[in-house]
Amino acid sequence: MLAYIIGVVLFALGICISVALHEAGHMVTAKMFGMKVRRYFIGFGPTIFSFKRGETEYGAKWIPLGGFCDIAGMTALDEVTPDEAPRAMWRFKTWKRTVVMSAGSITHFILGFIVLYLMSITMGLPNIAAASEPVQPIIQSTSCARPATTTQQLSDTSCPPGAPTPAATAGIKSGDKIVSVAGKPTASWTDVLQVVQAAKGPTPISVQRGDKTVNLVVDIPRVQRLGTDGKVHEVGMMGASTVIPPAYLHYNGLTGIGATFSFTGDMFAQTAQRLVEFPERIPAVVSAIFGGERDPNTPVSVVGASRIGGEAVEQGLWQIFFFLLASLNFFIGVFNLLPLLPLDGGHIAVVWYEKVRDWLRGLRGKAAGGPVDYTKLSAVTMVLVVIGGGITLLTVTADIVNPIRLQ
Repeated sequence: MLAYIIGVVLFALGICISVALHEAGHMVTAKMFGMKVRRYFIGFGPTIFSFKRGETEYGAKWIPLGGFCDIAGMTALDEVTPDEAPRAMWRFKTWKRTVVMSAGSITHFILGFIVLYLMSITMGLPNIAAASEPVQPIIQSTSCARPATTTQQLSDTSCPPGAPTPAATAGIKSGDKIVSVAGKPTASWTDVLQVVQAAKGPTPISVQRGDKTVNLVVDIPRVQRLGTDGKVHEVGMMGASTVIPPAYLHYNGLTGIGATFSFTGDMFAQTAQRLVEFPERIPAVVSAIFGGERDPNTPVSVVGASRIGGEAVEQGLWQIFFFLLASLNFFIGVFNLLPLLPLDGGHIAVVWYEKVRDWLRGLRGKAAGGPVDYTKLSAVTMVLVVIGGGITLLTVTADIVNPIRLQ
């Protein structure tokens, strides 16, 4: 239980640090271009402490949920003092404002990349190819079929005297590819296991050996084995194994860079796909709240992600912990760039709308138009805020009453 609590706290802390660095990205780039940064705070609510260095006030607040960066004149409607007016953000070039507003998401991308790179040279990156392609039913070796009702017995690969060796006795050899068991085609090793574990006694098995198909009969015994659910089950065993690709691939400091870039590209594609599928998964979240089975592919809140992170630490699955943290950074980064107010992507869209509009006006010999009136967009913004708040409430509720759990 203690490990679980530590995992939840560590994951929540990782998220808070990520969001705080998101705001730091805005602050650093704004200062770099000469914009006036009034305040940079970590957290929300009442102030714990603050201090002023130069023209910026820094501090922390009691509610550790992110933070904020107050840049003077983010829009032309923001009030600025006479001394701030020349350095108001809206007066700067479009590309500079775009860099500042996208810096938060870029920070998330950098953080995600760093986490994945450190994984690549320590605990390894998930083997996507192995996860996406079925394991071929090619025999690597044969052994005995014996009971294993404890974790210690499972890790013991020795064969006690007199233990049956069904596969070897029937003539199965290393390199044979199993094409069918009990008349059922077996395209993958998973197919083989499903049929064999349900079988009992003499069972016909066909294997491909070189250019020939060899038909054999394996006398499959029923033995007691410890399952992944922690319970003992009686299953059929033939005493044979295949080559299982590693779940994680390890790299050195140099090869890890290329592997991380490649893996990051795959994650961006997956993130984009999840965003596209996001609306259609909301009904499943609602169903889970009212007692339906929780689909592991449904969206999770920060609460749900922290719970999964806690379970990963409790079970010693640090790879899942860090992979989830990197995934969340990528998701937040991409989501924040959606062209919707009040997200940074919405502000970027407005800035570039002004740029394109003034360019078109220039082609027609007209003067540049004024800044976009954000008050006209307030109704749309409020609707999106309400929708976003509703989705957040749904996911948090589902993560409390019916959370996604690691198997």
